Amino acid sequence: MSAPAISRSTLNERHHKTALGVFLVIVLAHWAEHVVQAIQIYALGWPVPEARGLLGLPFPWLVTSEWMHYGYALVMLVGLILLRPGFTGRSRTWWTVALAIQFWHHIEHLLLLIQALSGTYLAGRAAPTSVIQLVIPRVELHLFYNAVVFAPMVVAMVLHRRPRLEERAVMRCDCALQPA
Repeated sequence: MSAPAISRSTLNERHHKTALGVFLVIVLAHWAEHVVQAIQIYALGWPVPEARGLLGLPFPWLVTSEWMHYGYALVMLVGLILLRPGFTGRSRTWWTVALAIQFWHHIEHLLLLIQALSGTYLAGRAAPTSVIQLVIPRVELHLFYNAVVFAPMVVAMVLHRRPRLEERAVMRCDCALQPA
C-alpha cells in the first residue's frame, strides 16, 4: 500500500512551510553551483570550459548537459507554480514576479535543449544559444537569471513570514511568524 499523495491544497496549507524550505534548499544548492563557477572564472582565472562548479568537477557531463539545465529550469517553474497558491497579498505579488521571470528562463532553456537535440543553432552559432545569450555571455546571463528570480522569491518569503493583519487573516498556512 502506497502513502497518500499530498494534494495541492494541502501543500499550500499544512505543508507550505516545509515545502518552501525544501524548495529553498534546492534553489540555494543551484546558486552555490553558479557562485562556485563564477569564483573559478573570476577569482581563480580558470578558463570557462574548465570552470564547472562543484558537481561539474567530478561529473563534467553535468555542465554540458542541456537536459540537466532544462530539468532544473522546469523544477523551478513547477515549484513556483505549485507553491504560489499559499501566498497572499504582497508576498503573492513578489512570488508571481519570480514565476514570470522563471517562465522566460524556462523558455530560454527549452530553446537551448531543442537546439542541442536538433543540431541546429540560433543565429548560425556553433553551439546552442539562447535569445538573450546573443547579447550577454552564458555564464553571466545565468548568474543574472538566477539573481532576478531569487531576489523576488526572497522578498516574497520574507513578506509571507511577516504578513500584514489583512494578509494573515486570509493565509491558510502556518508560515507567518507570531506577532511580537
